Amino acid sequence: MRPYPSRPARLAVPAAALLLLLGAACPAVAADGDPDRDFTIEDSRITESSGLAASRLHPGVYWTHNDSDDGPYVFAVDSRTGKTVATITMRGVGEPRDVEGISIGPDGDIYVGDIGDNLDGTWSHVWIYRFPEPKVLRDATVTATQYDVKYADGARNAEALMVHPTTGRVYIASKNEDGGGLYEGPAKLTPGATNTFRRVGEVPWVTDGAFSPDGGSLVLRSYFSARVYDFEDGRLGESRSVAAPFQRQAESVTYTADGSALMFGSEGAGSGVVRVEIEGGAKPSGGGEEKGKPSGGSGSSGSGTPSSGAGDGQDGDGKGSVGLGAVIIVGVGALWFALRRKRGQG
Repeated sequence: MRPYPSRPARLAVPAAALLLLLGAACPAVAADGDPDRDFTIEDSRITESSGLAASRLHPGVYWTHNDSDDGPYVFAVDSRTGKTVATITMRGVGEPRDVEGISIGPDGDIYVGDIGDNLDGTWSHVWIYRFPEPKVLRDATVTATQYDVKYADGARNAEALMVHPTTGRVYIASKNEDGGGLYEGPAKLTPGATNTFRRVGEVPWVTDGAFSPDGGSLVLRSYFSARVYDFEDGRLGESRSVAAPFQRQAESVTYTADGSALMFGSEGAGSGVVRVEIEGGAKPSGGGEEKGKPSGGSGSSGSGTPSSGAGDGQDGDGKGSVGLGAVIIVGVGALWFALRRKRGQG
């Protein structure tokens, strides 16, 4: 005969059941299907999403790519569903080595940065690929322009490619544990020639970056933090910390197309993209959260800027939050004490 459980064990059963029910009732992705909200990349081919860029032509769509020898592919992912709605194959660019960044210029062209160098400066040059953003979202092969790039102060590793949204000038942020540099490209990139990038600023360890839609701010993220810099006349200004979510392998960031929030992405199969509000920014399409509040657990404070701090309780891919955990704990505790009181009265 199975022994009857003790009273603490009997009380633990409904508590555990409540915990499971609450967990099941809180999906990682917003169920309302609004664009530009937290979402999970569903495409099993995208296992190393290393860059994000908000589409200029297709609201709620984000362009991304894998790194490390995946091939000449770029994916359009719909934030409403997390599904890939177009796969673009670039031709005329040779064999990509380590694609790490993506950005969209004021001309509507997509720029793809084959700029990674995991051996920290063993390649004498890297590449940038460029093609117009497709007006229709469907699988297609496009002819891309390839640009050869080198750095004025020698080869280095980099993961952040940013195109300024008004000048069209391309910037690269190098990645180094002792601090990297912000590199500025020529006023106009030239195919068939060497395009030399020159160091114009000092930055921390950087895994991705993006300009705000008006070009007045530049966000740079690392594995555990992010900062927003004022940007004027091609140079970095004052900076402030951002409430970047704590993610499994924090590799990407971009502004939403309307500049109302930042979208933080991660590598890994089924990786999550987390929205962090900018106080004073527009609400997400279809409603969304109160201005200055997070969508998915990241806080925001300050006037017109992302909030300071880091993490704010997000787990591996922004699935759940400390706030949700507190609600669960309080609920379980209340149930436990209620049952205990009932047992005592019985």
